[in-house]
Amino acid sequence: MKKIFLIVLGTIIWSITMVKSGLMYSFGLGFWGASGHDGIWHIAVAETLSRGSLEMPVFAGNELQNYHLGFAALLTLLHKLTTLPIPNLYFQVIPVIFSLLIGFLTYKFVLEWRGSKNEALWSLFFVYFGSSFGFVVSVLRGGEITGDSMFWSQQALSTLINPPFALSLIFILSGLIFLLKYLKTHSTFCFLLSSLAFGLLIQIKSYAGILVLLGLGAATIYQLIAKKKTSLLKVTVLSGVISVLIFLPFLKNSSGILVYQPFWFLETMMTYSDRLGWDRFYSAMTTYKMGKIWAKAIPAYGVALVIFIVGNLGTRIIGLTSLIQLLQKKIKFAEVEVFILTVLFFALSIPMFFVQTGTPWNTIQFFYYFQFFFAIWAGISTVTLIEKLKPIFKMFLILLLLVFGIFGSWSSLRHYWSSTPPAKLGNGEVEALKFLAGQSNGVVLTYPYDKDQAKAAEGVAPRPLYLYESTAYVSAYGKKTVFLEDEVNLDITGYQWKDRKAQMLDFYNSLDKTSTYNFLRTNNITYVYWLRFQHARVGDTELGLTKIFENSDVWIFKLKEK
Repeated sequence: MKKIFLIVLGTIIWSITMVKSGLMYSFGLGFWGASGHDGIWHIAVAETLSRGSLEMPVFAGNELQNYHLGFAALLTLLHKLTTLPIPNLYFQVIPVIFSLLIGFLTYKFVLEWRGSKNEALWSLFFVYFGSSFGFVVSVLRGGEITGDSMFWSQQALSTLINPPFALSLIFILSGLIFLLKYLKTHSTFCFLLSSLAFGLLIQIKSYAGILVLLGLGAATIYQLIAKKKTSLLKVTVLSGVISVLIFLPFLKNSSGILVYQPFWFLETMMTYSDRLGWDRFYSAMTTYKMGKIWAKAIPAYGVALVIFIVGNLGTRIIGLTSLIQLLQKKIKFAEVEVFILTVLFFALSIPMFFVQTGTPWNTIQFFYYFQFFFAIWAGISTVTLIEKLKPIFKMFLILLLLVFGIFGSWSSLRHYWSSTPPAKLGNGEVEALKFLAGQSNGVVLTYPYDKDQAKAAEGVAPRPLYLYESTAYVSAYGKKTVFLEDEVNLDITGYQWKDRKAQMLDFYNSLDKTSTYNFLRTNNITYVYWLRFQHARVGDTELGLTKIFENSDVWIFKLKEK
């Protein structure tokens, strides 16, 4: 009953972050948290796959590259099987399924590995309700319970706003469960399922795929040297082959995606006002580094690293006791222990030294796996401590963990609890995009994203998506490929989009009828989607456009055939 209660409670709390988004309200579709950008991107990719295309939905004429398609493929498959709309599957159905599966598989894995129901239950608690110490700092500073990502990393309660991450946890846990069974029984069935789960990860979440392959590699080397066995080598080789075969076709122009920039997260954590914002410490540590005063720089960065780890882990730092005990063991490690230790090492060290081109903070997602496995260690450590403590101290520890879990979770949940979302897709655009979705396939030209206009709208809630961020909303809800949209994901996936945007701006600002007329045809534009205050300087007739839809907010034009 305790297991069921925790899984159901965790599922309900986690799902709150998603289920309100994408639904109709008086103002139109509402979007909370990252759903106003990331969620719409995932929907756009799935809608593209559902049309049988591998084209980049926001950069017409180019195929998808440097991106994991596993989650989008699953979303598309569920759409085909159930006929439910992709947005409803994304926001209301999949979150519940993923939450339940992560809880069940976490419990199953810890029980299979450790053989302790209590350790499995406490691991479940930390996996669902683990949070940072950000709310403690926020309360001391201003009496407000907030700051869940003060130390940069998202916390457990926000797992579902990154569905590929959530799905990767399901595959990692499944792979580990089958791996444990394979190592015990040498079952060919378990060997194949474990290898498949690990191998497919690279197309679900590339960060997870990299960490798991590193973990398998280290565990294999350890098994070969310490135990003179080769069973794990088979899993590692097959997982690696699957990973290469399914990922290489989508890997293009990726040499500059990761950039060496050591301690970027530590420095920005200290200086950014929306993070820890300790400017005096930031000034001191960077001054020491630039002046090459290593006797002071090394301790300063060391302290910043401790703040980063402890601040992000919150009460999960209790897991350190089990890790220390493990490292002090005089008997041989189990292979799964070597695997987890390796994943922990690289999940921390990679973001400490590398950032991502265009969106530097994206590599923090490696650290999510550090937090996840530390949550499991925290569950193991809690049981160990409870068994050693006297009853009064035992109750105090349990109460302390529960209180921190509640307040830490609230610091994340409050952003999704409000009745007014940060972003919306207004009723007029919903109607227009529904009309566009019903038209035959073709490339859509939109107005380029205007950062200055968006900045001027800060503070407005809910803010229209075209003023919120450069998103894929026309592609997602219009179910068409867009000429240029979602500059954020174009940066992340390595497309050279800036020249195309410059051409678009030239088109909109030009009075040359010939060049503007040719621009639409040269780029195979079929539809033009404009808000009522948007237009080219050249008229519709001169451009060869026919208006096919109009309401109080939107015009949609179709290019006349020659």
